[in-house]
Amino acid sequence: MRRDGRVANSLFALLSRDWAGVPVALVAAGVGGGLVGVGAAWAVALGGLTVAFGAVLLSGAVRHLVLVAREGRENPPPGRLVDVGGHRMHVLAEGEDGGPTVVWMPGGHAPGEDFRELHTMLAARTRSVLVDRFGSGWSDVGPFPRTTAGEAEELLAALDGAGERAPFVFVGHSFGGLLVANVARRRPDLVAGLVLLDPTPLEAIAFAPPNRQLAGMRRGFLLTAVRQLFGVNRGSGGRSGQGCAAASIFAELSPSGLAGVGWETVVYDGDLGDLPLVLVIPRDLTGGETVLAGARDAVEAERISRFYLRSRVRYLAASTAARLVHTPEGTGHDFPHEVPEFVVGVVEDLVRELRVISR
Repeated sequence: MRRDGRVANSLFALLSRDWAGVPVALVAAGVGGGLVGVGAAWAVALGGLTVAFGAVLLSGAVRHLVLVAREGRENPPPGRLVDVGGHRMHVLAEGEDGGPTVVWMPGGHAPGEDFRELHTMLAARTRSVLVDRFGSGWSDVGPFPRTTAGEAEELLAALDGAGERAPFVFVGHSFGGLLVANVARRRPDLVAGLVLLDPTPLEAIAFAPPNRQLAGMRRGFLLTAVRQLFGVNRGSGGRSGQGCAAASIFAELSPSGLAGVGWETVVYDGDLGDLPLVLVIPRDLTGGETVLAGARDAVEAERISRFYLRSRVRYLAASTAARLVHTPEGTGHDFPHEVPEFVVGVVEDLVRELRVISR
């Protein structure tokens, strides 16, 4: 397993370099040229096809580099690029500092820009920060493997490098919720409070019924990276490293992957002491009905539904100062985008409470 992991991360590291498509294409063309040199009819035919294939790959690889360069010129980073372990991480901080500073973390392995609307709304009232994890947004790809434990440390280093000072209120959605909960467990002295927006409960990875969609997501990230590397990306200049980073960290989201990182990644009951924590979740499985599709009968469907609904509230046990807030009726897991005003209101309420406490 460890050897397989090393091989996979070496592959991710290679494919994450936007220039990697060029040598791959040249190798393919070189192999084709060697076959043509054999002289046999079958070798000439196969070699000719391989050379042509290499030429197509090279054309796509060059196109990708042109698109990435153009996107970089047209969309410069709006924030600061700070050094974290020899790599650049993008931090956008806006708003007046009235304390505590709010740090947003979107779900999946999305860039901070995914929460730009929420950030802009809140920055009009208090200090608000967006951070692009390595391999997303304007940040560098960074080292492999990508892990939640590593990204928790990187996030804190980026905030420090950008000159942002504690106390912080971290707001994380889905996989980003798991990340900020890890930050709080590691450095409770820097954290004034947490707002967890339907955070990923790791029980749903370790003990849930098989989820082909989750496994498919990881394959999809890698396929997207390869498509981008060779210019098959529908006119987008997206970097191949983004898909590779997501594919790497999503290795944790499997029973075997979680078993290897559980102690460093799971936030257990009581781990957050009496840290103020607001857990924001939908009341039902609106928008997530696909988890019931594989049920064999109504009894199993009820069990699956109960499992996911109960696992959603597990973070309440992480702190003695946790409280539950339900999202508006009819909203699902993607509620930060469905009802942004509601989310900003929840965060503002906690910030006001913490300001009163600190006086």
